[in-house]
Amino acid sequence: MAQPLELRAHALECLLEPDPATKTALIATLAQAQSAGDWVVDNGAVFEVERPIPGRPERPLLVPPRLVGRRSMVTLEGRAMLVHSLAHIEFNAMNLALDALWRFPDLPAAYYTDWLRVAKEEAYHFSMLAAHLQVLGYRYGDFPAHDSLWEMVEKTKGDVVARMALVPRTLEARGLDAIPPLRAKIAQAGDMAAAAILDIILRDEVGHVEIGNRWYRYLCAGRGLDPQTAYAELALRYEAPVLKGPFNLEARRRAGFTEAELVDFS
Repeated sequence: MAQPLELRAHALECLLEPDPATKTALIATLAQAQSAGDWVVDNGAVFEVERPIPGRPERPLLVPPRLVGRRSMVTLEGRAMLVHSLAHIEFNAMNLALDALWRFPDLPAAYYTDWLRVAKEEAYHFSMLAAHLQVLGYRYGDFPAHDSLWEMVEKTKGDVVARMALVPRTLEARGLDAIPPLRAKIAQAGDMAAAAILDIILRDEVGHVEIGNRWYRYLCAGRGLDPQTAYAELALRYEAPVLKGPFNLEARRRAGFTEAELVDFS
């Protein structure tokens, strides 16, 4: 009889895979096994990681954010640069979901299935954007990109509370604010296919941020922490970016932010 698939071990395998197409295929296989019920969280094994985390292709070249370049919507290349930037964000988001899944042991099974769902949806987003980039005449890796999102993943690898506070409900939640104006710009430029992809991403990202909010509060309750007070302390300790408006308050409400928290975004 075949052994049930171990979610954490296979999530690490996905995370270490450098090729984007292979990574998305591995995530799909993992999600299919979980959906079929043929899985366990893990078998208690200690992981030994011998390759760099996360697995990445040789390109894109990673540079500081200021060197990524401007993305004018007037030219085809400018629109392709924007789509490439979004694809890179989704590639990183795929990896951060896998990292959240494998790195932190001894949590409820629903934590792991939630983050597998996020990884599957981020892989779908990346695949859509990479395919549209080819329609525009380019490929993922053709433009430089920055690594700001993954830097916070690395900072918070030792504390799941900090991870939930500062990655999904801070950096990813920023996408809830950023997507509507980006969608308006790209639609005005006439790229309605890209605009439709952004509609899907915004819809799904609300759910991803809600997962981060929910597990953050669960973990705070387990440690006897007040979520708002703890968040302020963690943001300071880990040097989280100070977010500036405008904020998408309606999307943030749907993603589980409380009215008291939204006062800080008003």
